[in-house]
Amino acid sequence: MNLPFQIDLSEKTAVVTGAGGVLCSMFAKVLAACGAKVALLDLNQEAAQSFADEITASGGQAKAYMANVLDKTVMEEVHQKVLADFGPCDILINGAGGNNPRANTTNEYYMPGDIDKDIVTFFNLDDAGVQFVFNLNFLGTLIPTQVFAKDMIQRPGCTILNVSSMNAFTPLTKIPAYSGAKAAISNFTQWLAVHFSKVGIRVNAIAPGFFVTKQNEKLLYNEDGTPTPRTDKILAATPMGRFGESEELVGTLLYLLCNEAAGFVTGVVIPVDGGFSAYSGV
Repeated sequence: MNLPFQIDLSEKTAVVTGAGGVLCSMFAKVLAACGAKVALLDLNQEAAQSFADEITASGGQAKAYMANVLDKTVMEEVHQKVLADFGPCDILINGAGGNNPRANTTNEYYMPGDIDKDIVTFFNLDDAGVQFVFNLNFLGTLIPTQVFAKDMIQRPGCTILNVSSMNAFTPLTKIPAYSGAKAAISNFTQWLAVHFSKVGIRVNAIAPGFFVTKQNEKLLYNEDGTPTPRTDKILAATPMGRFGESEELVGTLLYLLCNEAAGFVTGVVIPVDGGFSAYSGV
């Protein structure tokens, strides 16, 4: 992997949740390329294992663990395994999260008469779907932090990196639960940064703009590969006029994890979005 710049993470143990996905698996590979011992956590252990195998085949140190970030008992068990395999956690990347169709409205705007149609409006959003999305994103960040941040207390160079979203700045249409949950992640990042400021743990977040992942691919492209209307709207609102490449998150990732570069940086949420958050639409 070609890195924009190198930092030394040798002798560090990094834990990455959601490591079976496109972006977080890339984060894991970057950490390993910088010398870290990487624990890849995901509910889908098979996916995480495939990326761990890639890392070890390249000469890095990595191991996959099946982990439900919403189950604290399971997370405590995984913590003990990581301690035995790699030692205490120095870096935690909270990447587990996502949306669910049950928490989406059918249309962007509520129109007169919609309440009588066979569609999902604000008024009949599925409670369980909304709860699932909030739990996955917020509790899915809180619980791993409760478990692994214990290792970091008063140890030099320890840091937590959360994954926020463009939704945290301005909510996207149709996905109220996901937008609200990611806003909570940004707020929680600031709260944690203050809470842990006296024990040497820095806490920051990356807010990716629009990247094509397994979760959103079907929303962005039709089966024949042509862009959906939602893609057209996204790109029209992104001044750089394209989706991001996962590697374009690496520089921000490395900066925030590097104590020499960002030792006085905590509580920030950095957009990596091609200008989306800066554009007013006119």
